[in-house]
Amino acid sequence: MKDYINIDELNILINSDHRDPHHILGIHQYKNKYYINVFWPYAKEVFLVNKSNNHKVKMDKIHEEGFYTIVINKKIDYKLLMVNEEGNRWEMEDPYRYDNRMISDVDLYLFGQGNHYEIYNKLGAHTVELESIKGVRFAVWAPNAVRVSVIGDFNHWDGRINQMRELGNSGIYEIFIPSLVVGEKYKYEIKTKESYLLKKSDPYGNYSELRPKTASVIADVDSYKWNDSEWMKNRKNDNPIDKPISIYEVHLGSWRRKDDNGFLSYRELSDQLIEYVKDMGYTHIELLPISEHPYDASWGYQVIGYYAITSRFGTVEDFMYLVDCCHDNNIGVILDWVPAHFPKDEHGLIRFDGTALYEHDDPKRGEHPHWGTMIFNYSRNEVSNFLIANALFWFDKFHIDGLRVDAVASMLYLDYGKDYGEWIPNQGGGRENYEAVEFLKHLNSIVYSRYPGIMMIAEESTSWTGVSRPTNLGGLGFGMKWNMGWMNDCLRYMQKEPIHRKYHHNDLTFSMVYAYTENFILVLSHDEVVHGKGSMINKMPGDYWQKFANLRVLYGFMYGHPGKKLQFMGNEFAQFDEWSESKSLDWHLLLYDSHKRLQEYIRDLNHLYREENAFWYDDFTQKGFEWINCSNNEESIITFVRKGNEKKNTLIFACNFTPIPRTMHRIGVPYKGTYREVLNSDDTKYGGSGIINQDSMNSINMQWDGRDQSIHIKIPPLGISILKYTGIN
Repeated sequence: MKDYINIDELNILINSDHRDPHHILGIHQYKNKYYINVFWPYAKEVFLVNKSNNHKVKMDKIHEEGFYTIVINKKIDYKLLMVNEEGNRWEMEDPYRYDNRMISDVDLYLFGQGNHYEIYNKLGAHTVELESIKGVRFAVWAPNAVRVSVIGDFNHWDGRINQMRELGNSGIYEIFIPSLVVGEKYKYEIKTKESYLLKKSDPYGNYSELRPKTASVIADVDSYKWNDSEWMKNRKNDNPIDKPISIYEVHLGSWRRKDDNGFLSYRELSDQLIEYVKDMGYTHIELLPISEHPYDASWGYQVIGYYAITSRFGTVEDFMYLVDCCHDNNIGVILDWVPAHFPKDEHGLIRFDGTALYEHDDPKRGEHPHWGTMIFNYSRNEVSNFLIANALFWFDKFHIDGLRVDAVASMLYLDYGKDYGEWIPNQGGGRENYEAVEFLKHLNSIVYSRYPGIMMIAEESTSWTGVSRPTNLGGLGFGMKWNMGWMNDCLRYMQKEPIHRKYHHNDLTFSMVYAYTENFILVLSHDEVVHGKGSMINKMPGDYWQKFANLRVLYGFMYGHPGKKLQFMGNEFAQFDEWSESKSLDWHLLLYDSHKRLQEYIRDLNHLYREENAFWYDDFTQKGFEWINCSNNEESIITFVRKGNEKKNTLIFACNFTPIPRTMHRIGVPYKGTYREVLNSDDTKYGGSGIINQDSMNSINMQWDGRDQSIHIKIPPLGISILKYTGIN
């Protein structure tokens, strides 16, 4: 054995247990000479090649497993020539000759503190150039591993070859592998303390193989040339609170499919989806999670690759192109984001280094029994950092305009979805998850400070106080919250036969009791049209005509009610079947008048919503709304006012939730003057019976509904009439 090689260290390397293989491999000075060590089990012979003169010298094989060494007189720029048993020859750069640490002590410190908000630029796989050699730098956090290696086609998926070095005691391993390029597949092979070998996808990887394959794929998220500088500049100065927001919620895999039932690509969606959304008048697209996930039927809510867009629909650049095109058409992009839980797939985060790293070790804290998923350990700085940086990653690299944070309630409560004895109380004996609360506050404060003008939206189904209030006032710091209460009450009301609705009038009006406690988004989302709940049209009672009329009055009431708006795809043309992720929406229904006319109604409603600022100007303050009459339960009629930024922008909404037309209905109005109908859901062009207010209406000095001025109007059966104040003639 050579005297400059420690036999014990060599055996540790051969057994693939070395936490710092750079210490023995690569080029090192020995007295006044230099030695070079190479470990390549598949080589029969290895030659050292001097790059300056291409001179080759055969290296000594000193271990049968494939360890080669040579001593030279001076340090040179070299490469390796490998020869295998079949006589095949290839040249390669030595990954262990590069001693440059690419992750600094400052990086390690910030990550350990949970404050490295650009950690995605350090961990994962990144194309770089070292000493004029192009390659890929890999880095991963696995603090309890005995050894970590990068494996792929380039090394026969053999974890002995590209063993990584740990940086101090940080638990972060790194290696630079020369000559690798975008598109190469890879995983991390992790040797646990029990000597098990785990093959894991990269938690910070930017792309993956198409399921059911599970390898990560080297990608470039920095080379796309964006064309949305004007959009991004304007967004910084925007406040979504004061903007019209009408969101079209989309599952990309089932919005529309090809004739063979295959997926549309991101670029195909850039043409078809954007054109449709723009025509329909929506302001934003919200995408069900497009982070990489193995199981289609999870709809993307069981994420494996938090930093990777799903390969189902194309490449990283393809998705960037989709976002870019949305911005070019003045459409914002919101992503559903899932920091609450992750699946148990073996190649994912679960017991990543052989221990409960991203999750809690105790299943009473670490598992969602109803979902069969793992709960993130928010108390661990590195885990919190992983998630917060991931939120920033989508804003930074993909120019996303908002995140709708999924299942916030499951994060806030330790007993969520659990029975007695299945959960552990907090230190005060309660059910609140203090660690998750602090995580959400930290998340929102950092996101908003770095990306003003974006939206952080909570899907939170309980009455937790201050979800959309600033953290300095004790809130969680979200910008907006889904209004699940409004949705549940309204759908419960609408599913009743009209003759019974007068007994449940409170379901229709109760939401105004708490309407200003949060910044609400009114939602009719994907969760309401699956799992036997029935589609929106099939929730409506009555005959065929009445079903559509009920749906039109519900949608009209939704748009008039304070709060931003969200509808799931297919709701806008009354898809009869429940939504399925495995097939396209039933676009053929648009061949039938009732569906086509409902779609036209939603289109007109959206465009009117954007044009008339009374719909949204004061969504979140009491100044923007007044009841005219909320207690007419006998006739199941409600009337109310929405106020814009000027008196002339005032709108009046009159909703009739029975099939009885009210052709001489008097209502009080806020101002003396003339009122003109700007939309009526009963218009024949929308499939209605044609009971509309064609002529303008002048108020008279007759007290009604507690007001000095009043008008007579026609309120259509199962319909809504929207009037605009036009001043005094």
